[in-house]
Amino acid sequence: MMAIQTIISEIQTVLQKVDEEAIRRFAENLAAGKRIFVIGEGRSGLMAKSFAMRLMHLGAVVFVVGETITPSIQKNDILVAVSGSGKTKQVVWTAEKAKELGSYIIGVTTNPESPLGQKVDEMVHVSAATKYRSDGEAESIQPLGSLFDQCVHVLFDTICLHYASLTENGNDAAFKRHSNLE
Repeated sequence: MMAIQTIISEIQTVLQKVDEEAIRRFAENLAAGKRIFVIGEGRSGLMAKSFAMRLMHLGAVVFVVGETITPSIQKNDILVAVSGSGKTKQVVWTAEKAKELGSYIIGVTTNPESPLGQKVDEMVHVSAATKYRSDGEAESIQPLGSLFDQCVHVLFDTICLHYASLTENGNDAAFKRHSNLE
């Protein structure tokens, strides 16, 4: 099997395990929320930023934690925290702080039992492995957390489809919000 076919197979295997009800609840919470904040580090952070961009296109009031124009998070705001390991210090600390301030925390991780998993109000478990080694670690032909990041990107696009339906923001409305300074 070619590497690309193996990667597609790994992605399909992981995404088939994601709880459809969790995806629905995620989109409903976003649609009901006032403001949405996203955080992640490294490639997970890039997936979080792409999610924020698409949510903006769909009419959400959304911010990326750490950007210079990001306001303070407040009670009843939503924080989407993305960390494959669930141990990324900045992501866990931000979730803790947001929780203290009364925000609703949605975590996306491979490890629901992780420090991040312990801080969230809602969890989307992305079991980014097609098999496990004898020590319990995920095994993939891809380096590092690539499989997690790929699956999260597709998962976020799926959530955006649900969000768009709930908020009645179709492609035409999204296109009007797309950057026009290119």
